Amino acid sequence: MITNVYIDGFNLYYGALRNSPHRWLDLEKLCGLLLPGNRIVRIKYFTALVSARPDNPDQPARQRTYLRALGTLPKVSVHLGHFLSHVVTMPLAVPPGQPQEYVKVIKTEEKGSDVALATELLNDAHWNRFEAAVLVTNDSDLLPPIKIARHELGKVVGVINPQRHPSRVLMAHAHFVKKIRPGALAVSQFPPTLSDGRGIFAKPPAW
Repeated sequence: MITNVYIDGFNLYYGALRNSPHRWLDLEKLCGLLLPGNRIVRIKYFTALVSARPDNPDQPARQRTYLRALGTLPKVSVHLGHFLSHVVTMPLAVPPGQPQEYVKVIKTEEKGSDVALATELLNDAHWNRFEAAVLVTNDSDLLPPIKIARHELGKVVGVINPQRHPSRVLMAHAHFVKKIRPGALAVSQFPPTLSDGRGIFAKPPAW
């Protein structure tokens, strides 16, 4: 079955990869392992460029290296959204009966990836570019395009869940739901060094 895979990059990262030793992840290997009966033709990865933080100044460099690694995979394309950061006032947790206190924090929100994923999914379905679509996400906001692709455009739609608990609404409308387990991540890693048209590069040391 001709299959496209649509990966919610931040959902995958925060659900299955953060604080794990498996962040140097080869998406083609992982998708092939999880979908052995499918003929995967495209893997679309949706993310946004991160910024340096005082507690994590090397984060942008690690991400650039990972996106470079994804660039060596012929089936993978990267689709970038963006971040918005602004100062907001939030209430502090205080004991009952104590006056409420507030603090200003920097709130960072990733914008554009969900809309881009939904748009690509429905556009590809409309142009009949796949028989099956598989979304790597647990975000219930993607339910509307899943329902359209399945019920109105007649496509098989599956979900690969990177989170601990699957979304019940996605489970109710997908043809199938699979979970990403650590063992699958462990055997789906890039080699420590890779090469592309710019030369040889290596897995980030902190990973």
